[in-house]
Amino acid sequence: MPMPVELSFSNDAAILTIDNSPLNLINAEVRAGIQHCIFKVLETGATRLIITGTGTTFVAGADAKEFGKLPVDPQLNDVLMQLAHLPIPTIAAINGAALGGGLEIALACCYRIASTSAKLGLPEVNLGIVPGAGGTQRLPRLIGIEAALDMIVTGKAVSAEQALKMGLIQLLADDPLGAAIALDDDVLEAAQAPDNLPSPKPNHVAAEVARAHVARRMPGQNAPQVAVNLVATSATTPLHDALASERSAFLDLRTSDQARALRHVFFTERTATNKGRAYPRPSRDAETAIVVGGGNMGAAIAYTLATAGISVTVVERSASSAEWASKNLQKLIDQGISRGILSVDAAKTVEDRLVTVSGYDALPPTDLAIEAAFEDFAVKTAILTELEGALPPETIIATNTSYLDVNRLSDGLKHPARFVGMHFFSPAHIMKLLEVVRSDRTSDGTLGAALVLAHRLGKIPVLSGVCDGFIGNRILSSYRRAANRLLVEGANVDEIDAAMRGFGMAMGPYAAQDMSGLDIAYANIRRKAVAEGNCCGHVPLVERLVEKHKRLGRKSGAGWYDYGPDGKPSHSELVASEILRVSEEMNFTRREFSADEIVERLLLTMVAEACDILDEGVAEKPQDIDLVMIHGYGFPRWRGGLMHHAKNIGKDRLTALFSALVKEDPCDWRVPRYLERVFAT
Repeated sequence: MPMPVELSFSNDAAILTIDNSPLNLINAEVRAGIQHCIFKVLETGATRLIITGTGTTFVAGADAKEFGKLPVDPQLNDVLMQLAHLPIPTIAAINGAALGGGLEIALACCYRIASTSAKLGLPEVNLGIVPGAGGTQRLPRLIGIEAALDMIVTGKAVSAEQALKMGLIQLLADDPLGAAIALDDDVLEAAQAPDNLPSPKPNHVAAEVARAHVARRMPGQNAPQVAVNLVATSATTPLHDALASERSAFLDLRTSDQARALRHVFFTERTATNKGRAYPRPSRDAETAIVVGGGNMGAAIAYTLATAGISVTVVERSASSAEWASKNLQKLIDQGISRGILSVDAAKTVEDRLVTVSGYDALPPTDLAIEAAFEDFAVKTAILTELEGALPPETIIATNTSYLDVNRLSDGLKHPARFVGMHFFSPAHIMKLLEVVRSDRTSDGTLGAALVLAHRLGKIPVLSGVCDGFIGNRILSSYRRAANRLLVEGANVDEIDAAMRGFGMAMGPYAAQDMSGLDIAYANIRRKAVAEGNCCGHVPLVERLVEKHKRLGRKSGAGWYDYGPDGKPSHSELVASEILRVSEEMNFTRREFSADEIVERLLLTMVAEACDILDEGVAEKPQDIDLVMIHGYGFPRWRGGLMHHAKNIGKDRLTALFSALVKEDPCDWRVPRYLERVFAT
């Protein structure tokens, strides 16, 4: 069996090659191999040591599977200390991605050469930890505190060209290894490892800016704040002491609840992106698609397909509607350019892949057709029937419904096996979640094609069964219903939103509903009331705001909040008075709620609904619900998702909380049957 670290020679140059396929991850065997080669190089008389990787990866970081286990010697920080103090020049020939511990290896070298396609970064904060092998100390010595904070605190990678400009590397080369072998001795003699460079200049302003960024954009997360402190102290603390502090912080953080939660999400995402392997793979990748509807959602879906290399025909009802759809598409392309996502040339290519037409006559044969009309059962069934009649029988037909019954939508199709739900989240070109909804008659081949497409689009796919709202919107409905119940019991809109933001949600339920539109919520309430009737705990606040006051959210300048000319939300006395009125009509005795009580009540509501979804088989496993809530609804990633967080609360505590609520209100509460199974998964 080949070793993951090999030592070879080219004249007087020793070449240490890391070959731990497929990603060149650092594990105990790799660390031991690097250390062994370092000792061996000293015995050979080599005049330089070059470290490189195989394929298109230098080193992609540490193997996260080791983070949940006891550390195994040798530790990377000790190995890199030996590397940094070798008596011969050391060169990192960065042939591809150098991330986490991979970049820390390069930072311990005297000289760094990167391929033009290389990416360099320290993404440890994304796993709830900080660099633990010198990254927070050696990087500031090369590029300064401000630039180091930007990389380490955000976890973002930089291109090789950016790395050259900031001084992270000294040379770009198509063949980094060849360039390292050919490097002049005079150049190497002048190069020094960061350990021998002066400490960076203090930059208190950059540190405070970074702390403010963390407080604003990463509330509740521990690792980013620790990272700021470590980078800041690189200017004032002796290197040996600072490296010891960094290592101690790394070891403390890697056993924390946040790190465990983020590792859970990391591995769950990896499993989701590989979901398609469990189903038949299509004979070829989709090259063409049709999207029916060029509104905000349809245009975003079409744009997403086009940026993935698929030629798209957008179908509208009339010539004027088609022209309107073309303008929506052009807006997305222009935004892509302005945000730096698309170059001018790439934008032209995307534009060339997009065509708008009116009507279903003479539609081109296509691999995939997606219906993206508004949520009306009759409208959607009519579109699906027309699509099936206009397209070859092998075309996969999908609906982008958010709530409607996918089984019923397929009833009128002659070939229901090729029909699938593909619920994109808005905005579809940005949101990563894609609920793939399997009807009772959807074939495995159709599911396989949908999952392969999701991977191609860069989405996180979650397989869902059929129910009203599928996984995410069903939980969201319960969440909003419980929040409305809190309003009439005594809480207010601002308090609930603030409590959920404090928990870590990206937005509170009312700010989020104002963003999406109360008219959408109102239509869904009416639809469900006709089909099922309102549940016993229904609070008719949305109906009051829409029917009586025409408050539709941000789009109308008034929803749960009032919105001024600057678009900023403010407390609404009108909404407060309507809440009091409904509370009196429903005979509630109002009381004050603490932020913790609000969070607890809303979390329990979501957990109960999620348990029912699992019990019914709508979701396959709790991890799927975690992904849906994180990527679709802003649940804090660092808490691991809804069900992971429930496990952290503990079965006994949850059971006691649910039992207390059942005693208080048996109409709305019960102990979920699935709770026992959640903790066995």
